[in-house]
Amino acid sequence: MSRRARLPGAEELFRRTGPGPDQVAPRAPEEILGDLSKSPQEDLSTDAKEAAPSAPAKAPKHDEKITFYCTGDDLMALERARLSLRSEHGVGSDRGRIVRAALAHVLEDYEARGSDSILLRALRP
Repeated sequence: MSRRARLPGAEELFRRTGPGPDQVAPRAPEEILGDLSKSPQEDLSTDAKEAAPSAPAKAPKHDEKITFYCTGDDLMALERARLSLRSEHGVGSDRGRIVRAALAHVLEDYEARGSDSILLRALRP
């Protein structure tokens, strides 16, 4: 008996799981556009808004990457903030998103307040 693990073949990995193109009747572009222009009437009452769970905001795609070093205390504070955001406020986030939000806030404050900004106060000896 071989000790090698048995892996699925390509035909098993790439098999169709949904209806094939020959099983769905092709539709004219006008029919598709007609479906898109119809919007269902939504109940705009405040009760319906509160009852419906809000979908999480999708994070934007980032093209650049930066690496920085921090202390163990900084990392623990960041993780505590992430857990607090999730448990106390219902905001699920990752550390990178928290850092980007903080960076945006600090840079906005620097642009607005200049020499009286949080950033300049933190960086001055």
